[in-house]
Amino acid sequence: MPLPDVNTADKFIVDRTRTHRNSDVARAVRRTRDRLSQRAGNPEFDRELLKLHARTVVTSAAAIPFLVLVIAGGGLLVGTSGTILVWALIAVACYTALAFYARRIDRSETPRIDVATTRRLFLALHLVTGLAWSYFAAIGCSPCGVDQFAVIKAVVLLLAMAATAIIASALSGALRATFAIPVAAYALFGGNLREPVEAIMAGLLVVSLPFFDYVAGHFNKSTLMLLTFRTEKDALIAELETAKSMSDEGRRRAEDANLAKSRFLASMSHELRTPLNAILGFSEVMAKEVLGPMENATYREYAQDIHDSGRHLLDLINEILDLSRIEAGRYQLNEEPISLAAVVEECCHLTELKARQKNIAIVEQFEPSLPKLVADERAVRQIVLNLLSNAVKFTPPGGEIRVKVGWTAGGGQYLAVVDDGPGIPPEEISVVLSAFGQGSIAIKSAEQGTGLGLPIVQGLIAMHDGEFVLNSKLREGTEAIAIFPPARVLDDTPARPTLKAAAGGI
Repeated sequence: MPLPDVNTADKFIVDRTRTHRNSDVARAVRRTRDRLSQRAGNPEFDRELLKLHARTVVTSAAAIPFLVLVIAGGGLLVGTSGTILVWALIAVACYTALAFYARRIDRSETPRIDVATTRRLFLALHLVTGLAWSYFAAIGCSPCGVDQFAVIKAVVLLLAMAATAIIASALSGALRATFAIPVAAYALFGGNLREPVEAIMAGLLVVSLPFFDYVAGHFNKSTLMLLTFRTEKDALIAELETAKSMSDEGRRRAEDANLAKSRFLASMSHELRTPLNAILGFSEVMAKEVLGPMENATYREYAQDIHDSGRHLLDLINEILDLSRIEAGRYQLNEEPISLAAVVEECCHLTELKARQKNIAIVEQFEPSLPKLVADERAVRQIVLNLLSNAVKFTPPGGEIRVKVGWTAGGGQYLAVVDDGPGIPPEEISVVLSAFGQGSIAIKSAEQGTGLGLPIVQGLIAMHDGEFVLNSKLREGTEAIAIFPPARVLDDTPARPTLKAAAGGI
């Protein structure tokens, strides 16, 4: 029996309902891996080299033909025969054919280029241009009366050789294919080797060919290195883009899942609390023997254990639901003018019984005549109780908790709870501020909590446009500061000197 298709999100980043996207990502990664392994000899890499050579030939197509026309014009001015004009036309035609073929290769799609065929045709066209230079090397100038015409031809060949070494460096062997025959033609027919100057020029040409070939080889290696770096850079960019798209997809799905979780928990308030209220009520009735005595004392203990466990579970559910409503944006503030000092004082009285059981003193330090705040009283009460509960939990017996309420330097109001407990290591501050996060000291403590108190405080303060600051030093204590902005203070009373809080010191 085939399993039904499941459209819900799973723990994998790849979306099983979007197979076309998965295949695209897989192909992109595979292409990236292939390109990272490209070096000379790889067909794809050789195609890039041929494209680079073609582009260089196209961009410099007018350089050598211009040199040819200048030489032909100068030859006609000094009275050479029409042979040099014929040579110029042949040379320009050869370079034009090379430029047209290079342009066609440059415009072709890289995967469609046949490496072997293209390379052979390029070398053949370079050989044809070399034949044109051979014709120039063999030309004589008897009627022009220029004694050093052979030297001029050698200088022109050197210039053309240098230009070709630069232009055709991406195509290995192009320089040799172009000027091997012209150098031989010059040595055999271009000059009189019995003349010292012409013999020296012929020797210079013969030596220059391997020298420029060596230079072209170095240019070729540099081109290979640059192309390798460019290919690897493009490949790494492709890898990063692929990883970024997958990360964005994963983050989006995680955010959607977290939001769905928060909405689910926020809507489950009634369904979760109703059975727990029944458990708490009936277990309390049985533990107190309201309907009659229990003959077995163990049953009474069990009933009390059930009540205590249910109360703990209800508190946990309330904290989870509060945090979920805050994250889902469904926590509605019922804002009204309240006295921060009065709310804090009431919470201190509620916590005092538990603190007295551990012989902990709660010291109140309130600035007088504080104006009212516009805030949600229930939320502020929850903030204070969470901070006081944490302080009582971690303050050792015989310790002291200082509760401060006063002005901030900017005209707002703050609440600070300072204890002299074991403190929190600096690297664990971010942990205790995250949902369900607990520091190493809390984990070792006999009174372990849920790790939701401080995240709820942080969320409620943020909903009031305020700021929550947690300062702590190991073995010195912790200071938790809730800061309300000046915009929530009802009157324009200027800022006053504050008690030592909200400034970072414990």
